[in-house]
Amino acid sequence: MTEPSNFPIVDVLIPAFNEEDSIGHVIKDIPAYVRHIIVVNNNSKDQTKAVATEAGAIVLDEPVMGYGKACLTGMNYLQSLEKEPDILVFLDGDYSDYPEQMNSLIKPIIENNMDFVLGSRAKGNRESGSMTIPQIFGNWLATSLMRWRFSSTFSDLGPFRAIKWQKLKSLQMVDQNYGWTIEMQIKAVKQGLSYTEIPVDYRKRIGVSKVSGTVKGVFGAGYKILWTIWKYR
Repeated sequence: MTEPSNFPIVDVLIPAFNEEDSIGHVIKDIPAYVRHIIVVNNNSKDQTKAVATEAGAIVLDEPVMGYGKACLTGMNYLQSLEKEPDILVFLDGDYSDYPEQMNSLIKPIIENNMDFVLGSRAKGNRESGSMTIPQIFGNWLATSLMRWRFSSTFSDLGPFRAIKWQKLKSLQMVDQNYGWTIEMQIKAVKQGLSYTEIPVDYRKRIGVSKVSGTVKGVFGAGYKILWTIWKYR
């Protein structure tokens, strides 16, 4: 992507828990125009912090477990900077997303002044086995309920997403675990943010998922997603 003189400041936020085998690959594939890569080390017991630091990321420690908690810690850091970003991109640290597709993700924001862009795995190419049956069903159920209750057009709750920084702050995000992604989407709709989806590809993650890889994670995520929809109905 060619960077004109007025190219926005793009930062990336990656929550990470025990991702020592994958986090280096993720950081390596992030486009060079990204200013800061923020990895929030969410109480990892392995070498995630060391690997991410060596790969060039800014690593923040957040000992309290929770995907949303890690995201909030990263946001707090960005708010403390003298120059805050224009666009913030979220992606996972397990190398299931394709960071090089970030160009397509931020393009609607830069060229069409969109507020929020979701990378939809449902519309992209998914590697066989990259999403479990409970994940696929859960995404379908959650997005169907959102269409019914909020008249949204989302097809996924995917983690790979980009949003204008000031718009993100206006959402006043609070969820500290599994409800983070859907809270952002519901609040974006309720507050009238302009949004769209672009197809993104998805591959088998490196390592075992902390959500879909455990019975506790599957039921915990499912319950929190449904509760979040009910909460903001």
